[in-house]
Parts: sequence; C-alpha cells; structure tokens
Amino acid sequence: MHTPTDSHDVAGTPAEWSGVCALDRLEPLWGEAALIDGVQVALVLLPDGSLYAVSNQDPATGSFVMSRGIVGSRGDRPTLASPLHKQVYDLETGECFTSPDYVLRTFPVRVDHGTVQIQVREQIQVREQIQVREQIQREQGELRAAENADVAFAAA
Repeated sequence: MHTPTDSHDVAGTPAEWSGVCALDRLEPLWGEAALIDGVQVALVLLPDGSLYAVSNQDPATGSFVMSRGIVGSRGDRPTLASPLHKQVYDLETGECFTSPDYVLRTFPVRVDHGTVQIQVREQIQVREQIQVREQIQREQGELRAAENADVAFAAA
C-alpha cells in the first residue's frame, strides 16, 4: 500500500496528485479503471482499507485489463492476477510471482478528505530507465531463443 509521507517525487521536486474518485465509490476486492493524465490505472481496495494503484496495462500482453484481474494474496502479500494469462503480481511492489520477466507498474496513492489521489507524473529519467530495462529483457529473451535453437541444431 502506498502511503507517502511527503509530497515530492523521485527528483525532489514538488509532486502533483491527481484526484480520481471518492473512496466510497470503490468496492473492496474489485478493481476499478481510471484514466489519469493519459495513463490507465487500476485501483484496488482491500477489505482492510488498504488501497493500491497499478498500471491497467498487462505487462505480458500489453492489453489494458488489469482492473478486471483477480484480487488475492500470496502469504501476507496482496496480489492481482492478470485476467488473461493469470500472471500474479504483488500489488505493493509490482513484482511478478509467476514470471521474473514481468513487472507491473505501481503508483503512489493516498486518500485526502475522502478523495482518492494518485501520482502519475513520471520523470524522463525514470521512463528512460524502464525503457532500458525492457530492452534488456527483450534482448535476453532473443538470446535465450538463439541459444535454444543452437542446442536443438547441435543435437540433430
């Protein structure tokens, strides 16, 4: 659960919070989609009042479906499973429990006077780091595929 203690982003500049909806409009254990500053976000409220905001885009397929995912847990970790291929993500960190190749983006979220607010503004440097990580993952996947093809060819 994101509960920021200050209102500054990773670069130390004042952070901008975007109002999404009244907290009482969210239903526990049901994801809700929101479009904030051009970014699709999935909100998940748990029965204990914990609130999470993650990307609505499924990291495995690119489809905007995570708000329709299956809310659950792994031990004491709240999770959200993709409704398409069932990859299971930690709602707090975005880590994928079922495949290390995927990470679900998370957003800081808070409730201010009954209104859910999210920070979606990215610093260019953070966006570039994500793009570099994705490129490395693609290249590693291509390398594994080439190695598997070499092994199969050598065995033939």
